[in-house]
Amino acid sequence: MADTQSAARRARHVEQPEHAESAAPNGVGAFKPAEFSKEQELSAYRQMLLIRRFEEKAGQLYGMGLIGGFCHLYIGQEAVVVGFQMALKSGDEVITGYRDHGHMLATGMDPKGVMAELTGRRGGYSKGKGGSMHMFSKEKHFYGGHGIVGAMVPLGTGIAFANRYRENSSVCVTYFGDGAANQGQVYESFNMAKLWSLPVVYVIENNQYAMGTSIRRSSATTELCRRGQSFDIPGHQVDGMDVRAVKAAAEDALEHARSGKGPVILEMLTYRYRGHSMSDPAKYRSKEEVQRMRSEHDPIEQVRARMLAGGRTSEEELKSLDKEIRQIVNEAAEFATHDTEPDPSELWTDVYVEA
Repeated sequence: MADTQSAARRARHVEQPEHAESAAPNGVGAFKPAEFSKEQELSAYRQMLLIRRFEEKAGQLYGMGLIGGFCHLYIGQEAVVVGFQMALKSGDEVITGYRDHGHMLATGMDPKGVMAELTGRRGGYSKGKGGSMHMFSKEKHFYGGHGIVGAMVPLGTGIAFANRYRENSSVCVTYFGDGAANQGQVYESFNMAKLWSLPVVYVIENNQYAMGTSIRRSSATTELCRRGQSFDIPGHQVDGMDVRAVKAAAEDALEHARSGKGPVILEMLTYRYRGHSMSDPAKYRSKEEVQRMRSEHDPIEQVRARMLAGGRTSEEELKSLDKEIRQIVNEAAEFATHDTEPDPSELWTDVYVEA
């Protein structure tokens, strides 16, 4: 009898519709959305629009066979990295996983260099040898782009340790997803970060589905901001579809870490519109669910609607901005498809570093 009841409960859980309204519920998190000036609204809108148009173009190039290997698009999650970047100070570092193009653009990396790396050309940030998942910029304090699930968490913790060792005021922002949140190395990193009060902010980009399984079916506890409780690390849920809420939460977390109080976990409730990668048809969710998120919670449309309603811009100005962004992306694609490929001798370079 008990086994029958248990099976029935499991069946009800699996058969429950995979709604995504929880990605941006009213009142989530402990942070009042930041007040944006007209300039800040426009800047956030421009950066998010650049990321989206860039990713749309990358998807097109992948479909044409011009981008090989894996390609993970950031469409739908733009508010997370743009809002966070608005709160960073000079010298702060960023590290993330393989859904990384948006992070690169937000840090100020050149769209031409990013797109050239996607197409495997010499002008790419890793000289055409890293592709979508492995590119870096020391100048912009961007430490990758990492293809191994969860690998960026101990690396980001190590960068934070270096900051503490050098006694500078920099904070390492370490992004990872809801799938990576179940990796063992994440908790080893949490322990050391708290033990040594390291200046690191762990940003969990919870887009609900990891590689393709709903978080409710893959995680025993779905409030990922609580994952640091056993280490006494404070954690907060944030509406990751609202760039203002992200900026407010980021400022609070960065101040906490920068002042020597140790790590913070921020769970950004967000949503990706495309599949896990370009090879994923995303049949594990309904088209209606995706459309509902687009129509009710889209991070770019929220800013657009606010600016228009408040008289801060006009439809003509926004159309002009979109045209400008498309031109930048088209030029990046043109450069990336006509740049030369790496010489075969490059196979033997950048393998080791002489200390």
